[in-house]
Amino acid sequence: MFAVGMGILPTSGTGGWEFWVMPIFVLMLRPFGLLVQVVRGTMLSSLASPYIKTARAKGLARHSVVFGHALRNSLLPVITVAGDLATGLINGAVIVESVFGWPGIGKLMIDSIIQRDFAVVQSTILVTATAIFILNILIDLLYAVLDPRVRY
Repeated sequence: MFAVGMGILPTSGTGGWEFWVMPIFVLMLRPFGLLVQVVRGTMLSSLASPYIKTARAKGLARHSVVFGHALRNSLLPVITVAGDLATGLINGAVIVESVFGWPGIGKLMIDSIIQRDFAVVQSTILVTATAIFILNILIDLLYAVLDPRVRY
C-alpha cells in the first residue's frame, strides 16, 4: 500500500531511513501487540495485589507505586515473552531480508538453499542458533539481575 499504491516508501534495497520503515514494521507488528497484551495483563494483576494496596495506603506517590513496585514485579513474565518473541524476530528476519532485498545472513541462507550450497546453509544455521543461544543466556542473566530469588 505504501510502496506500490502511494509510492511513499521504497519496496526493497538499502539506503537511508526510508528503506528501514517497512521491514521494521513487518518484523515488529506481531511482537509489539503480544508484548503490550502481556504487559497489560501482568500490570493489572500486580496492581490488584495486596502489596500495592499497602503501598498506596502508606501514601506513596502513584508514580512510585506503579513503576517502583508493580512494574518491577511484572517484568519477569514480560522478559520471558520478549525473549521468545526476539527468537521469532531472528527467525523472521531471514524471510524479511529476502522479501525486502536486504543483504544479510537471512538472504545468504535463502540464496544458499536455492543454489544447494549446503556448507553455507549449515554455517548460517549455526550462526543463527548461536545467536538464539546467547539471547537465552542473556535473558537468564537478566532474571538474576531483576529477581534476587533467582540468584540463589
